[in-house]
Amino acid sequence: MVDSWNWRSYVSVGERRRQAAREVEARRKKGQAVSPVLIDGRTIVRTFWGKAWCENLERYSDFANRLPRGRTYVRHGSVVDLQIAAGEIHALVSGSSLYEVQVKVEAVSKARWRSICEDCAGGIDSLVELLQGRLSKAVMERICRQGVGLFPAPREIAMSCGCPDWATMCKHVAAVLYGIGARFDKHPELLFRLREVDEKDLIASAGKGLPTPAAGAPGKGKVLGGEDLADLFGLDMATGSGAAPAGRRKAVKKAAGKKTVGKKTGVTKTAAKKAAAARKTARKRAI
Repeated sequence: MVDSWNWRSYVSVGERRRQAAREVEARRKKGQAVSPVLIDGRTIVRTFWGKAWCENLERYSDFANRLPRGRTYVRHGSVVDLQIAAGEIHALVSGSSLYEVQVKVEAVSKARWRSICEDCAGGIDSLVELLQGRLSKAVMERICRQGVGLFPAPREIAMSCGCPDWATMCKHVAAVLYGIGARFDKHPELLFRLREVDEKDLIASAGKGLPTPAAGAPGKGKVLGGEDLADLFGLDMATGSGAAPAGRRKAVKKAAGKKTVGKKTGVTKTAAKKAAAARKTARKRAI
């Protein structure tokens, strides 16, 4: 129902939730991929990446008046679908009706991204640590730095919604912005996709400025010693001086001894046979 000012009648929280659930089910039956934002309790974000996204939004006065209504909407499950791609977000929000929301975010400039990677060089050990937000205070401060960090300023965000609200940021858009933070909680790699940069660049910069081995020389820990190779492949390997290991030498000596004994025994038997034959021949001649 719409009044004379083109405003739709108020819809209760319970009805919005039912409406959202019906829409999700209908889209899934059609084979469409649907990804609603589900908040457990009142806490919207819990990890470094989600908190950093939301705190970045809240420190801009341009957004201050509209964000509280957005928090209420996202907590009540009104964000029916949220899809994050390179440079843009598409969402569906349940309000008095179902509204399509679009948010576009500018890509991080190459110069800014290069500066971030250089400033964070050596401060991030692995991709796992990066995505889990286990970063040093210096790295966190650089990534979150207002205006020149990884998170967008208001001038880098363009928003639109199908609702009749004249404001650029209506409560439906605000709900989507908080929903993005909640999504980064579980999938922080989406932040890098949204800003159109490769998170692996931060890891690639980790070794810059560190001493490097001589040209052609493998790094420490990348060369297997003789004992490591022997254990790995099950081989008896000679030492650097060319001598066989003690165990190997004993085995060779023992085998050689057996062969010598066998040879001596054979020679003794042959000599005895020849001597017996000679004695027999001598006796015949004497007769």
